[in-house]
Amino acid sequence: MAFSNTHPTKILVVEDDPYMQIILQEFLSSSYDVKICSNGMEALAFLQDGNIPNLILSDYNTPQLTGLELIDQVKSSDFFNTIPIMILSGEESSEKRIKCLDAGAEDFIVKPFNPAELASRIKVVLRRVGRTL
Repeated sequence: MAFSNTHPTKILVVEDDPYMQIILQEFLSSSYDVKICSNGMEALAFLQDGNIPNLILSDYNTPQLTGLELIDQVKSSDFFNTIPIMILSGEESSEKRIKCLDAGAEDFIVKPFNPAELASRIKVVLRRVGRTL
């Protein structure tokens, strides 16, 4: 299923926790067109179907393909490598943060997060990479 085109800026959320899916959908959908995928393989298939988001917001620990593996797949693709990726993680790990940022993530945010801070960080990333419409 493609984006709904309710907003011009599209965010692909990759999150396996149903509770966090609801939180992110409710919070982000007031400003963005949001698509939720429950794992990295589903997200890759969504991209390969021609759905190009302005931003990918992915949990670090997703089944079938972790956030770090998703970064590697997206950044190695000629079609998707310019899509900015932000990682959410339930673990405060400097090693994971460094690996993700070195692999090409734009930001790494630890859960639980302040929704207002997440919104600000999303705006900063979109502005920095020129992906706002």
